[in-house]
This record gives sequence, C-alpha cells and structure tokens, in this order.
Amino acid sequence: MVNWKKTLLICVTVLVVAAGALVLIYSTEPTAQRSSASKQTAMLVDVTPVESGTFRPTITVMGAVRPEQEILLRPRVSGEIIAISDAFTPGGFVNAGETLLQIDPADYQAGLLERQSELHQVSADLELELGRQELAKDDYQELEGTISSEYKTLVLREPQLKTAQARVEAAQAAVQRAQLDLDRTRIRAPFAAQVLTRDANVGSQVSPGETLGQLVGTDFYWVEAAVPVSNIRWIELPDGSGSIGSPARVRNRAAWPEGTFRTARVHSLIGALESRTRLARVLLTIADPLAHDEASAGLPPLMVGSYVEVRIEGKPIENVIRLERDYLRQNDTVWVKANGVLEIRTVDLAFLDKQYAYISEGLNANDLVVTTNLASVFEGASLRLEGEEVAQ
Repeated sequence: MVNWKKTLLICVTVLVVAAGALVLIYSTEPTAQRSSASKQTAMLVDVTPVESGTFRPTITVMGAVRPEQEILLRPRVSGEIIAISDAFTPGGFVNAGETLLQIDPADYQAGLLERQSELHQVSADLELELGRQELAKDDYQELEGTISSEYKTLVLREPQLKTAQARVEAAQAAVQRAQLDLDRTRIRAPFAAQVLTRDANVGSQVSPGETLGQLVGTDFYWVEAAVPVSNIRWIELPDGSGSIGSPARVRNRAAWPEGTFRTARVHSLIGALESRTRLARVLLTIADPLAHDEASAGLPPLMVGSYVEVRIEGKPIENVIRLERDYLRQNDTVWVKANGVLEIRTVDLAFLDKQYAYISEGLNANDLVVTTNLASVFEGASLRLEGEEVAQ
C-alpha cells in the first residue's frame, strides 16, 4: 500500500516538472519576424469604386403611431338611449355627421312646444303693447305743452314696450335652447372616424359628461418619431410659407411583409425634447392610415399605439463620396488600393446613415476601396486582385 502511494507521488512530480519545462520553452521562444515576408507576399483582395456626387441621406429612426383626431364621445343632454347605429361598434367606420346614438326625444319635444307657446304669448303681448303706444302718441299730441318733458316716456309707454320686447327676446332664446336640446338627443360623429370603444347600449340611462365611446379620425394619423438632435438640420421642415416637409417611409417590421411600407411626410418639429432620451420629436402625417379608401387598397393599415420604423429622406449633401457603411473602418479610416499597395486613409464624415457613409474629405472619385477584411493591416502592404500579376 505504501509502495503504491510512493509510485503515484513520483508520477505526479514528473508530470509537474515536465509541464513547467514546456512553459519555459515556449515563453522564451523568439518571436518570428514575418514583416518582410508579408511585404513580399501580396494579399488577395476585392475592391469597389466609390460614388461621388450629390446624395440624399436616409435618417432611420423609430416612432409611435398617434391619431391626428381623437374624441371621447359624451352626451350633452340626459335621457334613455333608444337606438344605436350598427356602425357604432368597435372597429366600425362612421362618416362625418352620421347619427350614432339616439336619446329619447319625447321630453325635449314637449319642452320645445312649451317654449314655442310661451313665445307666441309674449309676441301677442308685444303686439298689444305696440297698439297701446300708438294710442298714447295720439294722446300726447293732444296734450302737448301741458305735460312736462320728463314724463314723456311714461306717457308714451316706452318702459312697457321695452319690457314686452325683452320678454319676446327671452322667449326666443328659450325656444333656441329647447331646439338645441332636442337636436342633441341625436348624437352624431363629428368627423369621419373609426370606433375604438363603445360604452353604452340601448336602454342605458346617460347624462352629460358620461363617456359613450371613443373615436379616432380616419383622414390622417400622426407618427411621432424620436430623432437625434444632430440630425434635425438634415430634415426639411415646413415653414408656413407653402413649403413641404421631407418625404418618409413608414414600416411596421413586426407585422408587415418585407418590402411593405406607407408613405408619410414631415409635418412639424415639436418644440421640446423627449424627457428621458433627450431626443428631438418630429411629427409626420400619413394620409388614409387605415387604407379605407380605394386609392389605398392593398396597403397595410396602421394601428394607434404601434411602434414603426421611419426612414426620412434628408436634405441633399453636395460634392461628397458615398461609401457603404461596412467599408468604413475603425477611427473613421478607409482602406484604399493604390499602385498595388494598401493606403489607410483618415476621412472626414459629412453624414453617416444606416447604410452609407458620406465622406467630404479623404477620398477621391477614382479611388478603389478595399472591401475584404484583412487579418494583417499595415500601411504599404502589397495587394492584388484576382488574376492580377504582382510587380516584382
């Protein structure tokens, strides 16, 4: 038993010593000098020519869909609902002025008749008073010179006439109010809309201030996009003089098929930054957002509250080189093949969008940009293209 333990201890000791020797050998091995060999062996690369000219960048951001018009439908008179339109259901579409609910009008019809009767009565009283005033004028003319001028208005019954006229005006106003109340028993859509919610049914007793449902307008939706402040200067904003905002494309990546989008246009810049992200807020408008009209047939509808990708077409950038963003290397450098060798160019960026880098300085129109990812990168490295002979 003791011999077995000694044997095991010796084996472990030998393994430890051997491992230490290997570490010492590798740690003291001289580093291979391969720079001269690398310079002599040209690396096979692919290149692409650059594009020069004037380009419009694309500003890609996220935004939230909001209704341009939204209303909580509330009655202005109380009563029992006796009828509801078939269109007044969640998801239904209604036209401007369409009747959605009918409150029992019986009491309001009776009230209108009562106010009209009162108006007839006071109108008749006014006619009588006008007749009395004519008689008073005749009497005054006969007694003229014997009555002091300060009593003239009393003799001519002018206070009584003004009172009768005031009663008529009050009765007319009462009739108008009664007519308004009767009209308000018919609750109509204030604009073309889609019904989001309905909170009343036939037989419901309602009163002013209660919510009957929620409508959103169908003519336009807004998209509130969060844009970095540094990008605002590249967006066309309407200035109120007839100019129009930048065009844009809106896409719901989660719900729509690839390549499907809705067109939009920049409407305004909201005058306050988003409180948490400190991003600017740009408002865009989309016409017929629910694709309800024939002209929008086949387009996907937008949903209020959804998050969408917004691609805004920016202002033109003149006299720049446009390069695929993937070919922009670390520290804003670009690899260029020039005279068979690698040049590492530091460039100045005018703008950087999701797909392209727009370069104002550092590249020329005839440059060939290396697109291959190289394992060893140094200034002056020999490069070659497929089928190209390397100069000796």
